Amino acid sequence: LLFGCRGEREPARAAIPTKPLDSPHFTSGMFPEAEDDIPLGERKTVTDFCYLLDKSKQLFNGLRYVQHPGSSVNKMASGLRLAKLRLDGGLDKVLWTPSWRRWSPSGVWAKLETSYLNEAFSFYSAIRQRSYYYQVNKEDRPELVVKKLRYYARYIVVCLLLNKMDLVKVLVKELSEEIEDYTQRFNTEDQLEWNLVLQEVAAFIEADPAVVLNDNNSVLVTSNRLQDGSVPPLEQGMVVGQLVLADALIVGNCNNQVKFSELTVDMFRMLQALEREPVNLATQTSKQEPSEKPAKRENPHKYLLYKPTFSQLYTFLSASFKELPANSVLLVYLSATGVFPRCTGESDGDWTGSRSEPGSDACFRRSLHPGDLFPFTRKPLFIIVDSSNSTAYKNFSNLFGQPLVCLLSPTVYPKSVQDQSQRGSLFTLFLYSPLLGFSSVCGLSSVRRGLWERAQDFLRKVFRDIGQMLTRSRSIDQAFLQFFGDEFLRLLLIRFVFCSAALRLHKLFRESRSFPESYPELPKQDTVESGLLQKQVLELAAMLDVQSLFWDDSLESY
Repeated sequence: LLFGCRGEREPARAAIPTKPLDSPHFTSGMFPEAEDDIPLGERKTVTDFCYLLDKSKQLFNGLRYVQHPGSSVNKMASGLRLAKLRLDGGLDKVLWTPSWRRWSPSGVWAKLETSYLNEAFSFYSAIRQRSYYYQVNKEDRPELVVKKLRYYARYIVVCLLLNKMDLVKVLVKELSEEIEDYTQRFNTEDQLEWNLVLQEVAAFIEADPAVVLNDNNSVLVTSNRLQDGSVPPLEQGMVVGQLVLADALIVGNCNNQVKFSELTVDMFRMLQALEREPVNLATQTSKQEPSEKPAKRENPHKYLLYKPTFSQLYTFLSASFKELPANSVLLVYLSATGVFPRCTGESDGDWTGSRSEPGSDACFRRSLHPGDLFPFTRKPLFIIVDSSNSTAYKNFSNLFGQPLVCLLSPTVYPKSVQDQSQRGSLFTLFLYSPLLGFSSVCGLSSVRRGLWERAQDFLRKVFRDIGQMLTRSRSIDQAFLQFFGDEFLRLLLIRFVFCSAALRLHKLFRESRSFPESYPELPKQDTVESGLLQKQVLELAAMLDVQSLFWDDSLESY
């Protein structure tokens, strides 16, 4: 995973306070006073560690100049990680000796967290379990406490990306206590920054509009990743495309949306929607033969870009397009504030990546336009636009005859929905968790676990029916069926149809601009306006006791 580069845009609201890589805390002479105390048998391990420390500083300083992912610098960083793993056996023992401070490891290896999340999680967990930072609070050195706070912030980011929300809440509580202790003991300039970091992560984990409650009123952590049985299977004999989702660019550029460490709520939700739930091999029965079920392919490779400039976005688009394998799909997800020309009513711009005033000529020039993506339609392209100007993509041009689909969000929401926009878009919420989106639009703040599970079981049946509607329709554009063979894209298409049907029946959504659209256009009578699907939406509303919010006499009412 690659986080977006900083460019011409507003500065991050609460970037994690950092120190320059050439500060004394990132050099091989971190502990010169202890070198004479190191036993001869351990000096080689210490020497190797110091070498890798210096080498990593050089490599990561060079990352800012890297133009393409997969470059030699990234490969060298991978080599450093392997070298670090080889050192682990001897290094851990040395770090436990009085000659070396316990808090020393995170200065190097934490920078690899976004590329190797599972390894980073294991590493950070080991640091916490072995209390490497235990002695920090006894030292009268604020820079060491800052290293501990930065460790917590990085650990929280990794846990968020791995959807370990229970652990995130524990870490946030510990971080809060550490920040309080830090601000009381030291009068430093970064106190407000750390308090803002804490506020942002607290808002991030509370962004979901509804929660699932156990019988004892504790909150149940649910996963919205792709799981076995969650994707409706294809009907036997159904011929669909064999394209596979290989790469996904997830771009976040919404103003005032909750975020943490350059990861907005919308970006996080789309990231989770494009991940498979990890399989716990320990729970699998030994009776299952290896050849009984083919192994699932890996997750698509994802780029996370927070408020990139146009040139930065184009760089990653071009690199992904170049490396896209045969029979593969590139997905582009844009969560962005719409940009409109000042003097015309045309809808040309979708997002801004600069500090220019919205609507200004400079801002409009730096915005992304549908035509900017035309060159990438030479290969299969799946676009999701969640923006107040998503209709700019309604008449997208397919110049090269390759499979192309655009899923477009509503551009106008009722006021009650607009008030929740800071906590994430309703459209993306439906694509991430249809039941959570349905609960949100119905004003439900909590759902009991038993009711939630019954509703999820009901939705699985609804999704099977939607899948059959799409594949059996005689008037549907073949582009949809070309993408239907991939499980991730199939589920996104099905959730899109359910979202469209639900909003069309909701009494608050009266304008046509409040409904999602697509390019090519879906046959409404066979999908979003299907009598069967409308009946199922009303049944779900009755199950959740919110049927009064929906029109109950189908097409005639709206």
